[in-house]
Amino acid sequence: MAITAADVDFMARAFRLAERGLYTTMPNPRVGCVLVKDGQVIAEGWHERAGEPHAEANALLAAGDNARGATAYVSLEPCSHHGRTGPCSQALVDAGVSRVVYAMEDPNPLVSGRGIEILRTAGIVVDGPVLENDARALNPGFIRRMERKLPYVRCKMAMSLDGRTAMESGESKWITGPKARADVQRLRARSCAIISGVDSILQDNASLTVRVDELGLPNAEAAAAKQPLRVILDSQLRTPRNALMFKQATPILLVHNGQVDAALLSGWPDFVELIALPAKDGRIDLQALLRELALRQCNEVLVEAGATLAGSFLRRGLLDEIIIYMAPKLLGSHARPLFGLPLETMSASLSLKINDIRAVGRDWRITAVPDTEY
Repeated sequence: MAITAADVDFMARAFRLAERGLYTTMPNPRVGCVLVKDGQVIAEGWHERAGEPHAEANALLAAGDNARGATAYVSLEPCSHHGRTGPCSQALVDAGVSRVVYAMEDPNPLVSGRGIEILRTAGIVVDGPVLENDARALNPGFIRRMERKLPYVRCKMAMSLDGRTAMESGESKWITGPKARADVQRLRARSCAIISGVDSILQDNASLTVRVDELGLPNAEAAAAKQPLRVILDSQLRTPRNALMFKQATPILLVHNGQVDAALLSGWPDFVELIALPAKDGRIDLQALLRELALRQCNEVLVEAGATLAGSFLRRGLLDEIIIYMAPKLLGSHARPLFGLPLETMSASLSLKINDIRAVGRDWRITAVPDTEY
């Protein structure tokens, strides 16, 4: 069946529903479902959090018997496997849905194509993909983890108009205003893990938590309920045991290089896990770290670090997205640079593609990605 303008509109509505799970579905994907009959929406649903019913199940529950003969618009191929909930493809069959329009195939190898096959075998008309690029934008981390066994990695930085992140002394509070800082809280809330370095902990003593009162969201309590894993890269385990981040007993992963004194490996709080990921240069293997986080079902990861660690991620091609908050301030020539990039020639420069620029309070947020075509 040909895809119509109405199909596109209903799918866009499914995307808006999926976005309601932006901060709560991890490690599952964000999915929305709209049930339509005789051109009218009869029910809708979205996946709210892992372990609870999927979008299709919520929509079918809302529709009841009225689902028979309806068209289901789903932002992701209905699942076909038994996890903590039953397969949605079979639920749609059992409900008597006559047509399913999907935005993209599920990249999960346990599902990919199988949900569609179940529906078609049952005689249901299946159309798609529809608005696939928009569907992929909903779940960049889940898709990256399924397709490449790596999380989607963002790096957040704040700088002055002259490209500086802190004074020469390390003083950096606050470059940006409260609205930009609230935006960072929302970046944290949608992330499964936050990566920082020990130098940032020593300098800023940050807690690296999602704070309910700064989110500015109607569902702030739910968004902050599951705190991201805090990952501290600390080759020699210099993290102070009285650091502010230990005041909140949510998971922390301390990553060292395996060459530390045995006495430093014990005596940490129960919510702190230590892991060794040595690289050849005696530092920490960042690629191995990201693979480890993917194994821990981390979809989106936020790097909040100083110029040295942020530059290491960038030079190794490990950043998928860079978000820079630019404040209308000048910090001067002695202040610290944005990235630690020891480049000597113009030909060695790294090219970025800017996808978005927008005002956030008095500051500007610039979203860029590595330009692989330059």
